[in-house]
Amino acid sequence: MSATTVRYDLDDAGMQRITAEFLAAHPARTGRFVTAVVGPGSDLARVGRALERRVFEESFGNDTEVMAAEYGRYEANSLFFVVIDRRRGVPAGVARMIESNGPGVKTIDDAPDHIGVDVDTILAAHGMNGERVWDCATLAVLPQYRGGRSSLLVSSMLYRTFLVIGRRRGVRHAVSMLDRGAYRNIAMIGAPMRTLADSGPFAYLGAAENRAVYMDFPRIEAAVREQAVRMRRASRPTPAALRRSGPRKLLVNRVAFQVSTRIGTGKDVDEHIVVAEGLTAGA
Repeated sequence: MSATTVRYDLDDAGMQRITAEFLAAHPARTGRFVTAVVGPGSDLARVGRALERRVFEESFGNDTEVMAAEYGRYEANSLFFVVIDRRRGVPAGVARMIESNGPGVKTIDDAPDHIGVDVDTILAAHGMNGERVWDCATLAVLPQYRGGRSSLLVSSMLYRTFLVIGRRRGVRHAVSMLDRGAYRNIAMIGAPMRTLADSGPFAYLGAAENRAVYMDFPRIEAAVREQAVRMRRASRPTPAALRRSGPRKLLVNRVAFQVSTRIGTGKDVDEHIVVAEGLTAGA
């Protein structure tokens, strides 16, 4: 796919038409949300790019031109996870995975200019020797799906799809650029992260505090399940816990338990992941 053919300005009517076509083709699905896994040439990938641009422009000022310039060279190696609200017939969130074997994913290509370490040193530091690498290049949830139960479900579906599809495709290493909020959220669910070559935070694409991170992909799922167990214990409202942490902290722990459980086990999520026909491992 040529980067010159990719657009980020699909309007609401276009997004609704494409999502309606997808839902009509998958009428038997239950539950409010469904995640579609599609390649870069899919119409739903157009929806995903439009969501990326809306959220990133609102949050960081990254307009259509910036998005095209930053991600255009990676389009052919991108997979999109698009969460659709079946009740309203509209997209709710998106994540983009860039797939390669080390060099050729955005995080590793961009990191040297920000952390002062070259690509070869980064690869060696994390034992990246040519196995499959996923770069979680974007994750965006529309504003109306934040701050409530649907926000947790939409983001949880994106994270769980990352684990399920990454396992199927034989992913060995995962990297990402995470702003302060995303870094905190990923840490909260128990994902085992370290910064690339033990680097510190830096400004990146409109985010004042960003970290380039590495995750050993096969370890993530079990680590998230272990976090769910810890958070379940930490959320019990015993008198000692209430005195030590207070009710607000216990509520945060309760939410972390629920989210980690959903992501780590796939409970109420896996049956709502739909992979596009023809999208196979290595494609």
